[in-house]
Amino acid sequence: MAGTQRLAAGAVPRQFIFDVDGVFTTGQFVYTADGKIAKVFGAHDGDGIKLVKRFIAVCAISADHRGFPITKKRIQDDMGIPLFLVNEHERLAWLRQRFSLHECIYMGDGIFDARVFAHVGYSIAPANAFPVARERACFVTDADAGSGAVAEACLHVLARFFKPFTLEDSSP
Repeated sequence: MAGTQRLAAGAVPRQFIFDVDGVFTTGQFVYTADGKIAKVFGAHDGDGIKLVKRFIAVCAISADHRGFPITKKRIQDDMGIPLFLVNEHERLAWLRQRFSLHECIYMGDGIFDARVFAHVGYSIAPANAFPVARERACFVTDADAGSGAVAEACLHVLARFFKPFTLEDSSP
């Protein structure tokens, strides 16, 4: 992993920001002649989110304006994660306006996400991310996007920055 952690030693991150497509989803879009009709989301990622949001604020961003209603249904409505529509080219500026980036963890999978990695406190990519994202991430999951990568990233963040999760923990 070539990524550089920008969180100071002993610092606690304040925000966990997720790109959606290619992180929560497989990155595949299902189209008909009428347009985009479906995305494939992982089944286990919600459990990881439930565990990590006790310790850190979470939000999600997507640049997929055509599939945004699908993303909103799963991410915001079903999982309770604040969701924002942010173009890839404006992503870094948008994040800078809202967060102290050195206090943020960012999980992404694409070329434009790799640009963001250089500015955040800690970066994570799924195993099947685009090569430049994997190369620049501080941590790369063993799981692919849409197959538990978010849950694995959440467990990693808990263990690295907060309190490792054990099966004996009584509540999510």
